[in-house]
This record gives sequence, structure tokens and C-alpha cells, in this order.
Amino acid sequence: MKTLYFDCFAGASGDMILGALVAAGVEPRALIDQLQLLGLAGWKIDFETVDRSGISATYARVQTAHEHKHRHLNDILKIIYQSQLKQSVKEQAVLIFSRLAEAESRVHNEPVEKIHFHEVGAIDAIIDVCGAAIGFELLGIEHFISSPLRVGFGMARMAHGRFPIPPPAVAELLRDKPIYAGDVEGEFVTPTGAAIITSVCERFENIPPMKISGTGYGAGSRDPGGFPNALRVLVGETETVANTDEILLMIETNIDDMSPQLFGYVMDRAFELGALDCYLTQTQMKKNRPGSLISILCRPRDREKFLEMLFAETTTIGARSYEVQRRSIRRDRC
Repeated sequence: MKTLYFDCFAGASGDMILGALVAAGVEPRALIDQLQLLGLAGWKIDFETVDRSGISATYARVQTAHEHKHRHLNDILKIIYQSQLKQSVKEQAVLIFSRLAEAESRVHNEPVEKIHFHEVGAIDAIIDVCGAAIGFELLGIEHFISSPLRVGFGMARMAHGRFPIPPPAVAELLRDKPIYAGDVEGEFVTPTGAAIITSVCERFENIPPMKISGTGYGAGSRDPGGFPNALRVLVGETETVANTDEILLMIETNIDDMSPQLFGYVMDRAFELGALDCYLTQTQMKKNRPGSLISILCRPRDREKFLEMLFAETTTIGARSYEVQRRSIRRDRC
């Protein structure tokens, strides 16, 4: 199974991920050509070979037009959906952006639809997120693993003042993930970097047994010295097994008082949020009332966001969840 391992010994950011993917074998021209399918104006990306403590690394420099406007999550998702990117790339980019917006929503206690991104930041983030999804596709990655993430320590200056490291959104994104501070003060993981890695990686551990076919270092913007400020990715083959067992979560709720026309929208929202499966079952409820059972299959880590979605988008006042075991085989063995 073709696997990509994120070695986050110096943290991670969106541009570090892009640089590492190019260094690991993604052709820059192919990546840029795909990014142009977004139909976005006002950006440019260059890839530069730089030195980080004696290690050759690739720095992805994204330049954007400085316009003082705001974009909300739905605006960004519209750009992605209306683009000419492959459907698999769109789905991964939507999942990452939705995860990023949900973290910001919890931090600021605002609905997801009210979370906004400054246009410069939004364009940067769109290029970083979509570029990463494109790079994964070009490399043919099937499986992702990450090391524990080095987040740094100290205080960081942000729009609303000084905040502890990791910043609130990053801490939210890294909930239940292994992190450590390291011995150098500063911010090492950005929200975009955290959103990308936590969206694609199911495992956070040391390097697994693998036959490495490529490596790449993505440079950070700073060069503090004393250690290479870069993200390393390892690309290679891990042991292929015919059957894969995993523990997933099933979330269910019964509804008998909602317009049938709304169920399609709810299912679309579930898939936008990263549901592995979502389906509707017709049921006969108390007092012989006809009803519907909504079932959502998801990763255990995503439980809260699907419960929040059900309570916000449907008439239900309660839902249940339980663990299920899924065994699957690789598609090329079907």
C-alpha cells in the first residue's frame, strides 16, 4: 500500500507540506496546472531550493494580491465545487476546510457559517489545502501516517493579542492527537498544517516498517539554525493486507416530524463533513407513525461535529452512537 509518512520534527504548515510533496516527487508544473483549475485570480506560487541547517529543502512561496475582503466557509466551498478539479481532490479539500472552520467555530463560539477568512489568508489556505490534495493524488497515496507533532511553546501575537502556543485553533485541531513542545520557543504548527494532517492521517506513531521510494523536505519560512526547520515526508510501500479491520462509529436518530424534502440536504451535509457512509431507512414508529432512521458512519474522532450537524439541521432532539467494526479489502482485490 503506497503510504506517506509525515515526520513533524519541526512542526507543519501548509507551505511546508506543499514544499515536501514537490521535493518528494510531485512535478511543480503539473501541480500548478491543476491549481489553475480552481479559476482563482491573484495568486502565484514558486518553489525554491533552500538550505535548512545543511539540509536541502523546498520552500513553497505563495504570493497573493492584498485585498481587504472576507470569505466565509461557504464561499470557499463554492470555489472548490465549481472548479474543474477531480472529484476526489474536491472531496478531500472540502473535508479539510470543513474541519478547519469547525475548529474556529468552537474556539470563537460562533456558527460555522459565520466563520470568515481574510481574503489573503483565504487564498493562501485554498492554495495550500487544494495543493496538498492534488499532490497526494499525483503521488498516488493510499494511506497516511504522522509522527507526533512538535508544536513549540511560548506566546504568539495574533489579531486579538498574544495567545499561548499552540494557538487555540491549532489546539482544537490537535485534540486527541500526540503532541510535544520541543526545546525551542516559537510556533511550529499552523492551523492549515494541522487541518491537513489531522484530516488525512488515521495513525500517529513512529515510522512503520516500509520500503521507502522517495523523501522530501518542505522548508519553513524561518531559518533559526541549530536544527532543520522543515517537514520531512517519506513515501513508500507498507505491508499490504487483504483485509483491514477498523473501529468506526455509527450515529443514528429517528425522525417522524420533518419534511421528506430535507433529508437529501442532511445527507449531503453529512458527506461534506466527511461521513464514510450515510443512509436513510424507513421505519414504523410509536403509534404506527411512519418515520425515517438517519444512519451516519464516521470516524470516532468526528462524533461531535456530526451530532452538532444533526441537532442544527434536523428536528431531532436526541441521537445515539455506538462503535462498529468494519472489515474492508483493497479495491484492487475486489
